[in-house]
Amino acid sequence: MAEAKYLTAPLKTDKMPPGVPYIVGNEAAERFSYYGMNGILVIFMTQYLLTAQGGSDHMTEPQADAWYHTFVSCVYFLPILGAFLGDAILGKYRTILILSIVYCFGHLALAMNHTRAGLVVGLFLIALGAGGIKPCVSANVGDQFGASNQHLLARVFSWFYFSINFGSAFSTLLIPWLLDPFQASPAQAASWPAWLVHLLEKIHGPDVAFGTPGILMLIATIVFWRGRRKFVHLPPAGLGAYLKEIFQRENTKALANLLILVPFVAIFWSLWQQNFSSWVLQSEKMDRHLFGIDWKPAQIQTVNPIFILIALPLFSYWIYPAIDKVFRLTPLRKISIGLFITALAFGIVAWIQARIDVGQTPHIIWQIVAFAALTAAEVMVSVTHLEFAYTQAPKKLKSLVMCTYLGAVALGNVFTALVNVFIQNSDGSVKLKGANYFLFFMAVMLGTSVLFVFFARFYKGNTYIQDETSAQPA
Repeated sequence: MAEAKYLTAPLKTDKMPPGVPYIVGNEAAERFSYYGMNGILVIFMTQYLLTAQGGSDHMTEPQADAWYHTFVSCVYFLPILGAFLGDAILGKYRTILILSIVYCFGHLALAMNHTRAGLVVGLFLIALGAGGIKPCVSANVGDQFGASNQHLLARVFSWFYFSINFGSAFSTLLIPWLLDPFQASPAQAASWPAWLVHLLEKIHGPDVAFGTPGILMLIATIVFWRGRRKFVHLPPAGLGAYLKEIFQRENTKALANLLILVPFVAIFWSLWQQNFSSWVLQSEKMDRHLFGIDWKPAQIQTVNPIFILIALPLFSYWIYPAIDKVFRLTPLRKISIGLFITALAFGIVAWIQARIDVGQTPHIIWQIVAFAALTAAEVMVSVTHLEFAYTQAPKKLKSLVMCTYLGAVALGNVFTALVNVFIQNSDGSVKLKGANYFLFFMAVMLGTSVLFVFFARFYKGNTYIQDETSAQPA
């Protein structure tokens, strides 16, 4: 059988690369898969976890927070393995395909086994799969572009981020609903067909809630495979050449420059990621009746991807150009502004928690306001850092350098996990209680923002874009 022919360099064109729709479609399905599972983890660990005998084995809130942020830190540390495989050994395409299959088995483990053993196996496989493909997928987007269509790169990274939030918006609405047992009201039981009530009862619970994201991950893998002849496959450098490339003086300098950003952006992620943990637990104590619906705690986070879908074009086409007329808005300045806005978001949730602490039940609209601030910060920090890390990465080290972006997420979650471990007392009480917990993180974020303004002045870098070809597929 003749060997499949793939493009090995970007085509010389000022148009959008043909492989982009497949990569973006794959990302939308994969993010549905990840965020659907991710959004219910804390609720699952505190309300549904079982022993091997079928008895309750629920975690406390600080325990669940620590487990959750440890898992996320693993997801974002393991990209270093994926980057090594993608850049040096297998190439990005094979790395993504193989680890996507591992990813699917992780979802299967969570769907079939609801004990701590099943949790460990499932989360390990998902961390390996999701973490391993992360640097390759984002770098694969940039690999489709050469100098002639480089001007479209920022727009495509926005589309890429749009697909992430398009997938997560649907999953964070659907999956929490599938997790909770369905119980028909007397009126529903009287008016609905018995088969429909029985079906709705059957499709609710942890097995379906974790199994559905697994099906979407399988779809994501198939979409990616079907686009294999449409997008560019840059060949791996080879182990020897890869190591030599890393230790070239210019490349080492580029890596060192990008590492300056990591600790600052890590603190942003330490706060941002808590919209899946501490913010969910806070929303359980709030009035969630809105638009005639009593929303589930894990569904409130859906406003983040919805706000992102609105904010991406809003910032790209209106807010950034407006600010640029006042002063030059560089990527580092975008990140700096975003860090300060993150502190504001946690100031709002600290105020909410203070009201809860005195026995009030604040309305969920206040947390949605905090989400609006957090989303604005995310656009300015996360999207900017993603594009910045790619363009500042030497050509043969794109996946590895994307790990500086992903490593910031990992370090942020390590920090949050360690805080949640440290604050637990032996008698079950906690050191940082109520509003003080959120005020602590707000203070850390403010200090980080001030320091970043100073350190960003020392960043010196170069932009690296892939070479083009006008040849036919090789």
